[in-house]
Amino acid sequence: MCQLLGMSANAPTDICFSWTGLMFRGGQTGPHKDGWGIAFYEGKGLREFRDPNPSATSEIARFISQYPIKSRTVISHIRQANVGDISLENTHPFIRELGGYYWCFAHNGQLKSYQDLPLGRFRPVGETDSEHAFCWLLEDVASGCNDFSSLECLGGRLYRNCLELTSRGVFNMLFTNSEYLFAYCSTKLHWITRQAPFGCASLEDGEIRVNFEEHTNPTDKVTMIVTEPLTVDEEWRQMRPGELIAFRDGEVAARWYEEGAVKLADT
Repeated sequence: MCQLLGMSANAPTDICFSWTGLMFRGGQTGPHKDGWGIAFYEGKGLREFRDPNPSATSEIARFISQYPIKSRTVISHIRQANVGDISLENTHPFIRELGGYYWCFAHNGQLKSYQDLPLGRFRPVGETDSEHAFCWLLEDVASGCNDFSSLECLGGRLYRNCLELTSRGVFNMLFTNSEYLFAYCSTKLHWITRQAPFGCASLEDGEIRVNFEEHTNPTDKVTMIVTEPLTVDEEWRQMRPGELIAFRDGEVAARWYEEGAVKLADT
């Protein structure tokens, strides 16, 4: 399956270290060689790069690993194709505008009967089940939320619809409007929050080690969300299947699961 990478931070932060680890998995240490993409928010603006070639050998991907683009919200994806050709239009993340926001989405998994999900104004450009699901999710947000910055409305509708999509197959996703980064776990997602006191970390997929204390301020808080942990010497948390977490400024803003929602409390 594909692999996801997301970042939520309380200050503009580069993702070079984590992206390098994910990049290697795109055809070098992993089979996810059917394209890649990454999107960086700068305020409400969005800078994106996509390529249908393997990230491990892509010169564009290598450039991103070495050029410190600063962002507070990032979504990235490396693809192992199962639905749709290997092409630029089928590479994640997918992006649409709604209500003055750029919405960004990436998916890991495979869905059955996704063509039955009704669409409205948002239509897929490519052929993937992922993009179809994104258009369906966004149409529901458009029709059901008057305030697109409302965590309660966005999270509640997303959680209900993620459960529906999970009933059709495997649906791990990252979804954001730049303010909140939502992560939903159908089978497998991990996350970690890095904050003071900062330590060192070593990539699992490359001989690269970093001392975060040398590159951060004491007030920095950065949360990474990934399919599989990228480092070997940090303690990653595994999300429970059926859980939706909303991150903002590197912190957990809310969680939805069978027992209900916990906001700004337990993490």
